[in-house]
Amino acid sequence: MWDTAVTFLPASDNKKLEKKRGPGKVGIVVGLVILAAVLALIIGLLVWHFHFRKDLKLQKIYTGTLRITNQAFVDAYENPDSTEFKQLASQVMDQLKSMYSESPELSKYYVGSRVQAFSEGSVIAYYESEFAVPVGQDKAVDRAVSSLDEMYSNKINLLFSVCPASMKFAEHARSSAEEIIKSPGFPDQPYTPNTFVQWELRGDPGHMLKLTFDTFNLEENCANDFVRVYDSLVAMDKHLMADTLCGQLPANTMVTVNSNQVSVVFKSDSSQVDRGFSATYEVFDPSDPCPDQFQCNNKRCINPSLRCDGWNDCGDSTDERNCKCDASMIQCRNGICKPMFWRCDGVNDCGDDTDELNCGCKVGEFKCSNDQCVSEKLKCDGNRDCKDGSDEDGCTRDICKVSTFACNNGKCITKQNPMCDGQDDCGDNSDESSCDCGKKAYTKSRIVGGQEADMGEFPWQVSLHIKNTAHVCGASIISDRWLVTAAHCVQDDAKVKYGQPGTWEAYLGLHRQIEKQQATKRFLKQIIPHKNYNSYTYDNDIALMELDSPVTFNETIRPICLPSATDVFPAGETVTITGWGATREGAPVLQKANVRIINSTVCDELMNGQITSRMTCAGVLTGGVDACQGDSGGPMSYFSNDRMFLAGVVSWGDGCARRNKPGIYTNVPKFRAWIKEKTGV
Repeated sequence: MWDTAVTFLPASDNKKLEKKRGPGKVGIVVGLVILAAVLALIIGLLVWHFHFRKDLKLQKIYTGTLRITNQAFVDAYENPDSTEFKQLASQVMDQLKSMYSESPELSKYYVGSRVQAFSEGSVIAYYESEFAVPVGQDKAVDRAVSSLDEMYSNKINLLFSVCPASMKFAEHARSSAEEIIKSPGFPDQPYTPNTFVQWELRGDPGHMLKLTFDTFNLEENCANDFVRVYDSLVAMDKHLMADTLCGQLPANTMVTVNSNQVSVVFKSDSSQVDRGFSATYEVFDPSDPCPDQFQCNNKRCINPSLRCDGWNDCGDSTDERNCKCDASMIQCRNGICKPMFWRCDGVNDCGDDTDELNCGCKVGEFKCSNDQCVSEKLKCDGNRDCKDGSDEDGCTRDICKVSTFACNNGKCITKQNPMCDGQDDCGDNSDESSCDCGKKAYTKSRIVGGQEADMGEFPWQVSLHIKNTAHVCGASIISDRWLVTAAHCVQDDAKVKYGQPGTWEAYLGLHRQIEKQQATKRFLKQIIPHKNYNSYTYDNDIALMELDSPVTFNETIRPICLPSATDVFPAGETVTITGWGATREGAPVLQKANVRIINSTVCDELMNGQITSRMTCAGVLTGGVDACQGDSGGPMSYFSNDRMFLAGVVSWGDGCARRNKPGIYTNVPKFRAWIKEKTGV
């Protein structure tokens, strides 16, 4: 108890010390008021600290098991609504209360227990116990629980987080029958954020369980959304089977469990969501855990055709060990097989550089930037013998063609990417003009793979809405009046006149779709799709949009730089795609993902000859990241000379984030002259 007192000094009778009335007395009064206020604040804080703060409690929940040796398991114990279950659960809770009462630290904080399930083994009870622990006492409670664990040989684990909106299901698999579990909403809609679901699956004694994931699409980051499989009816870490599952898994990925009791836990956080998953579960004979399948070391079962195909389908790479590669594969020195089309692409796919050895050209040949080899005699001969024109780079003579950069003084520059590189290549500085673009207001960034972008990180990103409805396509700001998007976004159909300016609303400076009232909205004055756009092949898939009024640039609205006609993007170069995920449900926050440019010859082979010179391929060939994280019409940008350039426009692809199926983007440098002609930019 604190005793707070104030002693006032006696008034002085010395007349010499007295002052005339004036500001001095006012100052004394003000000082006393301030002193009283400070004392009141201190007393209030002390009262809060010693009286109210002690009432702050932490919720601590522990999970554990108890073996009941004098009982035999009966089928009724599987049903939480049965009389037998309720009676035995009541006895278990009484026993737990008695155990906790013997500990001074636990008895005074104990709230209650709940029996989750029973299983065979005499009878094993799975339970949760809750304690309301004052701040600062949580470590003491942990120690008391550990002591109790040793005293009773009881299996107790701390459950660190509990979702109050969780769901739990109990199922029993019978022989020769398949049952299904699936994420909430599947397949009609994506799973919701902040979801926690647990399935308790049982099989008949003497059998084991296996799960086959027919479809599996979660967020890429396992720290956010995941599925975990346990060989126990309670989700304890020591019973975790295989790896934590997330991202995209191959169809029919199988997990076998050396038990007839399984817990499957699905959790999502508050960020982006995806399609979800569906899985069948069934019992099987333990002597053949993966019938007609390859069993990985982590207990997954996969299709035998996926073995030694260059992809880590197991998750622990056991399907890629001790492989004998066929003629279509590269035999890496580390024993792994990789697809032959990855050879000499400038990327270490093997992990030991085997696929990048001996990739140089022969004596007397010139190696182009795209790895093509041409005769040395063809370099600087005035013809672009390399498909990317790199045999004419750095030449003293000027090659005035469509693919060169035209200076204002009439000079033609063959140098790759000459714009805004800090060098006056033209002599009149025209290659360094109009460079107030591609700058981020906020430079903070982080590793990406379909993750949320930061506010203002991509200020040229535009969200295109059909009037009074939702987001449909993306676009990029190139000036205060003009946007670049995809031509396929503005093609009329039987229901909507997408090609009419009055159909659209453009939202600039938008980060979250639900906050569009805070963004800058513009209507359109005109739409100019490329006249040679082919709706069947998606060739020339580019369009321009003119705003009805200019916008003012600020920290969240800025233009992206346009590349020159000579700009090229070599295989392996990293580019960024952004958007709200038109093909990926439930992405209200702007998403970003890094992918890499893929060799055009390789891409054409992968896409069955559908690639033209006006298209660029980019992606992650292992799957999981591509334009699903972006939008049709949105930007594919690359970083050069301290600014971002518009390398491509999201166009089309074969499926979504599939292996060996890159995303296809309109090659913006091919349309630089057309953009200049139509917009003056």
